[in-house]
Amino acid sequence: MEKPFDRLLLTGAAGGLGRVLRPRLREWARIVRVSDREACEPAEAGEEIAHADLSDAAAVDRLLDGVDAVVQFGGASLEVPFAELVPANVTGLLNVYEAARRHGVRRIVYASSSHVVGFYRQSETVGTDAPLRPDCLYAVTKCFGEALSRYYFDRFGIETVCLRIGSSFPEPRNARMMVSYLGYDDLVELVRCALFTPRVDHSIIYGVSDNPVRWWDNAQAGHLGFHAKESSRRFADLFPPAAPRDNGGPEHVYQGGPWVLSTPRQ
Repeated sequence: MEKPFDRLLLTGAAGGLGRVLRPRLREWARIVRVSDREACEPAEAGEEIAHADLSDAAAVDRLLDGVDAVVQFGGASLEVPFAELVPANVTGLLNVYEAARRHGVRRIVYASSSHVVGFYRQSETVGTDAPLRPDCLYAVTKCFGEALSRYYFDRFGIETVCLRIGSSFPEPRNARMMVSYLGYDDLVELVRCALFTPRVDHSIIYGVSDNPVRWWDNAQAGHLGFHAKESSRRFADLFPPAAPRDNGGPEHVYQGGPWVLSTPRQ
């Protein structure tokens, strides 16, 4: 059976979400080029391994040669000193977009983060067009990524879907994640919609399942056709309403939770 893509590139393939996406991308492409700075599992049928550090412009240029679209999940995903965020999340992402421009790649799916709006209150509902309010320097680099992808669409026509991913784990790890939970099947469907929608221009969508409490509004991303099938409801017994949760601190006021308490490190 002919597959929609000839070659897809997955960066960050050795990371938690990269490992979830890797086998599913093989269903959509003749070849999945699997990349990470760290060691990846050996190539399966329909895969090719291409290790690369995103901060190495020449390596990234080779990485994007011959690919139809990029699923960009590479980068630092924790609040670490800013100097450790810049190589992958800033310089590395610029390298990806520059290589995409040179090689004529027309679609990138970018793993942004819900932390770009983490300083909105938990009592608010935030749309995709709300002003950015990052809750930490990691989130600032994701704001940069959204702005960079906007520029490359407006200037060069490279389409991007920015996925503002909430908390994607096998199950919520705390009460906050009952709101931000994104099930793995919903994650895969989100990426599928981002790749298969005929025209996306520059789109932003929150990566969240159909949870009982909602902080984020995806109404303006309806053209992507994403409909969450999973929900944190099935984990309700992990964090019953009677459990003590709120000590009045900012981590219980703002959507970013404990991330709003992070201290910038050089």
